[in-house]
Amino acid sequence: MEIGVKTSKGKIREINQDSYYISTDENCPLFIIADGMGGHKAGEVASKLAVEIISSSFENQIKNIEMDDNSIINAIKNSIWRANDEIYRKSIENEEYSGMGTTVTMAYETNGNIFIGHVGDSRAYLLRDNTLYQITKDHSLVEELVKNGTITREEARFHPQKNIITRAVGTNKEVEIDLIVKERTKGDILLLCTDGLTNMLNDEEIKELLIINDDMQKACELLVQLSNEKGGLDNISVVAIKFK
Repeated sequence: MEIGVKTSKGKIREINQDSYYISTDENCPLFIIADGMGGHKAGEVASKLAVEIISSSFENQIKNIEMDDNSIINAIKNSIWRANDEIYRKSIENEEYSGMGTTVTMAYETNGNIFIGHVGDSRAYLLRDNTLYQITKDHSLVEELVKNGTITREEARFHPQKNIITRAVGTNKEVEIDLIVKERTKGDILLLCTDGLTNMLNDEEIKELLIINDDMQKACELLVQLSNEKGGLDNISVVAIKFK
């Protein structure tokens, strides 16, 4: 397994409200990316809390359960729910954190499977045999407009309300989580990214940079560099994992 990571505040934002987590334990290959939202530094607080709570909770649960698929799925759900509870509680108890929340996309690999937990519009992609697949579905207003036929997929990329998300961790007392399980094969590349990347680059540009760069760290750095060259309108965070 080869891992790359890169984050940037971009060209416009004053601070970076993205957070990420990469496990240092080879026996627990867990990866998380989060894009915070909220005034002042509330988004930064929300995303940081999310990755801290989810990583700690998930890893503690994994140590104490048998490693079947249902147990892993439940551990993902419980970890995100715990983060949601804590972020929501802080948002209603502290006025400066009012309304804060964060996207969360997390991935855990074991026994040839990738388990994804997803809330918001940060994305998980899988590159296999030179084809890029978007694993997650955005929880966003423009995604709803695409689904009901109001706008096209291409129009969604430039829609003025493309940053409005319909689901986030910490903004409500309860949160619905998407769970996805994908079988992985040798040579697959898993990419987790915030919308600062996907708002600047299309899928074809992302795919090409992943294909031409065997080094995952170099690929992440170039993805962020190109996003900044195209405007860097938001924070940009990328985690890439190549399964050897």
